Amino acid sequence: MKILYLFVSILPLLGCSQLHADSNKSEKQVIKTSLTEGTKINDPSPIHIKRKSYSIEDLDQQMTKVENSDIKSKEVVIPPKKESTMLNVVLIKQNPELRYGCEVTSLAMMLQYAGVQTDKMDLFQLIKKDTDPLVKSPRGDILRWGNPADGFVGDMTGRKAGYAVFDLPMISLINQKLPGRAVNLTNLPFDRLLEHVSAGYPVVVWTTGDYRLPDRWEGWYHGNQYIKTPLDLHAVVLVGYDTNFVYLNDPLSGRKQVRVGKEQFISSWKALQSRAVSYK
Repeated sequence: MKILYLFVSILPLLGCSQLHADSNKSEKQVIKTSLTEGTKINDPSPIHIKRKSYSIEDLDQQMTKVENSDIKSKEVVIPPKKESTMLNVVLIKQNPELRYGCEVTSLAMMLQYAGVQTDKMDLFQLIKKDTDPLVKSPRGDILRWGNPADGFVGDMTGRKAGYAVFDLPMISLINQKLPGRAVNLTNLPFDRLLEHVSAGYPVVVWTTGDYRLPDRWEGWYHGNQYIKTPLDLHAVVLVGYDTNFVYLNDPLSGRKQVRVGKEQFISSWKALQSRAVSYK
């Protein structure tokens, strides 16, 4: 390793602003004026200044420390979460047009709150679809179908069997309407969702039809992948909260600001793999 020798006295370590530019003063005088007021120097003997060699790696480390401290100083401070809040998000019903369209209908509510000119039928046309056909056994069990992580599975209108769509196709659609502003809150702590609502952004969340733990599970193959998921999946808009409750716009029941026990709702949300999407 090549070594770059830099002969540095101990004087700069006292701080540049403390040094005197008067070249007529001796080193000993400079040191005295640089020391904290009230400090005494009892040793009249000459001062021997130690010299130290530094490598390129030492200098890089010092530069990195300075750069990191500068980055920290520029970090955005997130405002503290309010104790309670309520957003006046418009209520849109999914029926009768979209029997299985709770996700895009909830998304329409959220996007309209953001000022986007759209509606549930527009989003129904735009959302990515997984067109793999439904295959059932003679007994009626589902053998093969699509993957909601790739696109909406089945027929959203209800003329044929339909199921759901998960977060990634929804994020893609949000970015179509609000370029670069989609926020995927999936798998984050629920308190992060509440912080987002506190900052003024409604959140589309996945739960069940009665906001309780799912009790109807189904599974099928998509290619070589086996998908196990609850049939009573639902999506709503989180529009508010307080100490004990969350408040939801429900596109299926057609109720605005529905009050649900916070812990109960969090349990159902986690059972649906903690899925949530929004914007910023």
